[in-house]
Amino acid sequence: MILVDSCILIDVIEEDAAWRRWSQSALEEWGRRGPVCINPVVYAELSPDFDDPAALDGLLTQVGIEYREIPREGLFLAARAHQAYRRRGGERSGVLPDFFIGAHARVLEAPLLTRDPRRFRAAFPDLSLVTP
Repeated sequence: MILVDSCILIDVIEEDAAWRRWSQSALEEWGRRGPVCINPVVYAELSPDFDDPAALDGLLTQVGIEYREIPREGLFLAARAHQAYRRRGGERSGVLPDFFIGAHARVLEAPLLTRDPRRFRAAFPDLSLVTP
């Protein structure tokens, strides 16, 4: 199992010239290994590219991506990681979604597929990351 960060799927959906090939290849490779999952935060971040939930759900089903809720342990861990980030001087207040994604991967004990490892490494040093 692997949890996928929004940026990977946005690369594919929006056909990003710089990252689409790498992101698509990583999704295909991990799809052969086992479940490829997203959570409610990633779902919400993908939603602006679709006209309605049925369209997004259809794409996720078509490409074999599973939707998983974030367990309470993950929600708690995300809040604590965000608090630690702010105490270390983190100035961006709109980063909480990244902490939800990282904490969810952490409690699942699953790697996280992302192109943005910096914050995840700082907040969750024992989290396995799959990056370019």
